[in-house]
Amino acid sequence: MSEFFIRIRVYLEDTDAGGIVYYVNYLKFMERARTELLRSLGSEFSELYSKRLQFVVHSLEAQYRKPAQADDELIITAHVEKIARTYILFAQQVRRGEELMCEAKIKVACVDADKLKPAPIPEQLQQQFAAVTA
Repeated sequence: MSEFFIRIRVYLEDTDAGGIVYYVNYLKFMERARTELLRSLGSEFSELYSKRLQFVVHSLEAQYRKPAQADDELIITAHVEKIARTYILFAQQVRRGEELMCEAKIKVACVDADKLKPAPIPEQLQQQFAAVTA
């Protein structure tokens, strides 16, 4: 699979009083890209939850490079960097054309929805993610 991405238009509601994208919204955009990547692999969160599993952000490191503004069209990428037994490490970027606006490494853990403890990622889902890992 080539680089997975989605496009997002920045709306006024995504910006702060200064007219630039509020920092936390970059993380929301990245969440959407990871969700759409999962969907493109043939799975959905509802299917995962039916197995009493869920994905939660364990940790992240983000660097903000340039501000995006209302009406910008952004490209949000989601790349699987590593798959472990109970987590996936994503490398993600937010770009405006070729300009890098923000990049992050996001560790997403699989947890038991009832116990809220780490749980193994289902084998089929591991294989689906492995197919898009470079």
